[in-house]
Amino acid sequence: MAASSFSSLNTSHEAVHARYESVDSLYRETRDMRLLGFVLFLVSDVVLFSAYIFAYLYLRNSVPNWPPINKDGHQLPRFDVAFAAINSCVLFGSGATMHFAMESWKHLKKPAFNMWMIATIILGVMFLGGQAYEYHNAQVTWSGSTLGATFFTLTGLHGFHVFVGVIYLAILYWQANNGVYTGSKYFGLTSGTLYWHFVDVIWVALFYLFYLM
Repeated sequence: MAASSFSSLNTSHEAVHARYESVDSLYRETRDMRLLGFVLFLVSDVVLFSAYIFAYLYLRNSVPNWPPINKDGHQLPRFDVAFAAINSCVLFGSGATMHFAMESWKHLKKPAFNMWMIATIILGVMFLGGQAYEYHNAQVTWSGSTLGATFFTLTGLHGFHVFVGVIYLAILYWQANNGVYTGSKYFGLTSGTLYWHFVDVIWVALFYLFYLM
């Protein structure tokens, strides 16, 4: 029974690979070029976030205390780690559902794809809602301190990427259900998956910098 299940799974993956390769040469070349371009775009985004992170670390190490002392002589409070951890789990969970959505499409399981894709979008919106709640209740302001300026800039930039990602995924969902993609031609879904995993990875770094470090 186990051997039979493994054989079926292996055949399924072979079928996915066969469909991926069974495209005309023009599409294959275009797909490869688009993938390279999209990866370079993500690399440029890594450079952008790296510049802001470097600035944050430089400012953090330029003062004797962190969180810094405000103008009234009191040390600024730390951010709510417990709430941020819960919100982080929401975003990381969306990374898992996005993976399942992509795999479902590759294996021609459209109902499962729709379910996981909708779940990803909902979790993305929930994360943005959690971030908005945290902003509303934060005890620092953008202009009030170095901590506030760096926190709102970096997490805001990331939140903007998540917002764009949610819109992007909604468009991909619409396209997938209107005949734009097939079992062998689905580069848009691949790029959407890569982008969503990218915002997950960036948040790992920001969560560590602002809540754990």
